[in-house]
Amino acid sequence: MSATDSSTGIVPARGLTGNNGTSAGDAHERAPRVRLRPHHISIATVAVLIAAWAVATRLQVVSPVFMPSPLAVARKFVAVSVDGSSNATLLQHTLASLWRVFAALALAIATAVPLGVLTGLNRTARAIADPLIEFYRPVPPLAYLPLIVIWCGIGEPSKILLIWLAIFAPLTIATQQGVRRVKASRLRGAQALGATRWQLIRYIIVPSAAPDVLTGIRISLGVGWSVLVAAELIAATRGLGFMIQSAAQFLETDVVVMGIVVIALIAAAFEWGLRRLQKALVPWDGHA
Repeated sequence: MSATDSSTGIVPARGLTGNNGTSAGDAHERAPRVRLRPHHISIATVAVLIAAWAVATRLQVVSPVFMPSPLAVARKFVAVSVDGSSNATLLQHTLASLWRVFAALALAIATAVPLGVLTGLNRTARAIADPLIEFYRPVPPLAYLPLIVIWCGIGEPSKILLIWLAIFAPLTIATQQGVRRVKASRLRGAQALGATRWQLIRYIIVPSAAPDVLTGIRISLGVGWSVLVAAELIAATRGLGFMIQSAAQFLETDVVVMGIVVIALIAAAFEWGLRRLQKALVPWDGHA
């Protein structure tokens, strides 16, 4: 059809409505919907909490002795990083805490993962280990802290042992569950091809259980990091938990809050890094 109707001489309108009653021009002019991503919502939530904190301290709803302002905490972060607190800088306290946690984690991986594989494959081993693990697992670490001091003294081994005990049980259970969830069809297929028991463990069981093991490491590291403050009550001279305890004795609330924030940020960094590591090491998780 031409631009002008030959019989009537009327030019058709450009904004003709369709079957749904909406004109084409309105459809093009309609603004696109804005979709917020989850991390945008998370950032906004943290920003709102910090703003509420700042407003509350600005209005002196709570005394600065009990709740310092975000600016005071930020200034104390810089001061402790440069000048130190409790006879050490923030970096020295952080490195001391990281050493204890990672030493306990390495010890737990070397002991809990093999035990989890063994108990996942062998019913007798599981019957022996499960009562022992379930006996001490629900007990809070502070409950057996005095016993550890009596046995191991007040040196570094007692601190690492306390964190190791907190990490060991969840990592063992996660590994055991991962081994027990291996599909029997995979094992039978490998056996039909002549695989030995060691080859089954190396090429079938361990790769299949790896996602559960890494998830157990993530959970265990979080548990160990939370036990850190209790571990550093044992005659420590450095560490984030020790710094917080020392500051609390002198009502240095800004140092206490700053230490809590640092511990939380490091824990969040652990979680983020382990999630990325899990995706890189076991890309078949959820697809196999």
